[in-house]
Amino acid sequence: MDVNGLITKVTWKIEVLSDVGSKSMGLNRQLTKVTWRIENFSSIKDYKLCSESFTVDDSKWQLIIYPRGNNVGFLSIFLRVADSAALASGWTRYAHFGFAVIDQFDRENSKTLATKKEFNANYPIRGFGSFLPLTELRNPKRGYLLNDACLVEAYVFTGRTVDMISHEFIVKTDLDQRKTKEGDCFKAAIGNQKTTTTKPVEVINPSPTLAIELEQPVEEDMNTFFTSLESELSSSGIIYSKEEAKEALAKINEALNMTPVDLNDSGKFSPLKQAFMILASFDGSSTTLTIEQTNELLGLEERLKELANRAAKAVQDKNQLAAKESIKRTMTRSLESSLIRYNEVETEVKQVDQILAALHEEVVEAQKKREKMLAERNGIYRSCKEMKMKLDALGKEWAVYEATARVGEEEEKSVEAEWGRIKDFMSSINGKI
Repeated sequence: MDVNGLITKVTWKIEVLSDVGSKSMGLNRQLTKVTWRIENFSSIKDYKLCSESFTVDDSKWQLIIYPRGNNVGFLSIFLRVADSAALASGWTRYAHFGFAVIDQFDRENSKTLATKKEFNANYPIRGFGSFLPLTELRNPKRGYLLNDACLVEAYVFTGRTVDMISHEFIVKTDLDQRKTKEGDCFKAAIGNQKTTTTKPVEVINPSPTLAIELEQPVEEDMNTFFTSLESELSSSGIIYSKEEAKEALAKINEALNMTPVDLNDSGKFSPLKQAFMILASFDGSSTTLTIEQTNELLGLEERLKELANRAAKAVQDKNQLAAKESIKRTMTRSLESSLIRYNEVETEVKQVDQILAALHEEVVEAQKKREKMLAERNGIYRSCKEMKMKLDALGKEWAVYEATARVGEEEEKSVEAEWGRIKDFMSSINGKI
């Protein structure tokens, strides 16, 4: 990728950090770390960067980065099922994954986020539309773009039973060996590395308010749009009043006065997120917050949620024996009832099998009809997008058409006047002959 005479170099490294689980039970899973170093980052003009694909537990994955944000003022990072188009109908994938943009001055100050998601045909791409504010990314006091090189790490684990990826885990990985000084992990002598040229998806003349790629599934567009919308609203620069700040503080104090377990059970995290955002954005004459305080406020909602979840799990662990005894009694009673019901169910199952056999053909037809409707829906979407683009183009030229019409109207009047004058002249000549 040639950008204003600069070559954007990408250093790509894949490591299997550990195998987790019992191999005897067939449960072992790989925790895979991907390191993606992108040089000349500020000079990148492409809308989207796509990494090479990599494999975790026989599944192919790909990283996607929006260097200038996906229509928001944040760096956006996503994980995608790389071969989703080739998978059989009804496929699903699960991943516990985390991303990090490394502070190359101090690794422990790196920006990290982690989540657990299910991937399927409707949602083949998951991640964070608002991973890191672009203003913070470009802040020279932070080491995110040291010598204009951005160091991105991704951690992918496909097991469901073990929680491994966290901020602490990410920043401690290789901390003793690599202090995040530039180039520590990217020496040419490392055998597993290779330098390539990225192949980004380029958007031609992207609009600042509309940059949706028409070839992508409509569900992906909608999911990305609403994720980006949430980030855009949170960074819209709204000025909140002192009364709103007091109300937000009251909500937070109300939550803090609850026990962590009660807060977890109440489900009041959404109002807390808004309250912390209001406090972080409030700018009173005597209450201006430092950048560190603002960042801490924005992260407190997730921190409280984490603590509440931990408290709930602790209570659950303490009461585990009583819960197991209750489950044991319930299961015993259920077995007794099931034993009585068994013979009746055997007869009912045969009857249901007959009904299912009769309905099989109807199900097949319904599936065909559904596939046809889905194809029609996608066709309508693409057609409407294309028509909307043409309508927008027509709107931009509308003033020219109106001006041309007015000139034509004046010209028509002029021609009619001249035409009438000639007719009058000829009439006067006819009277003399």
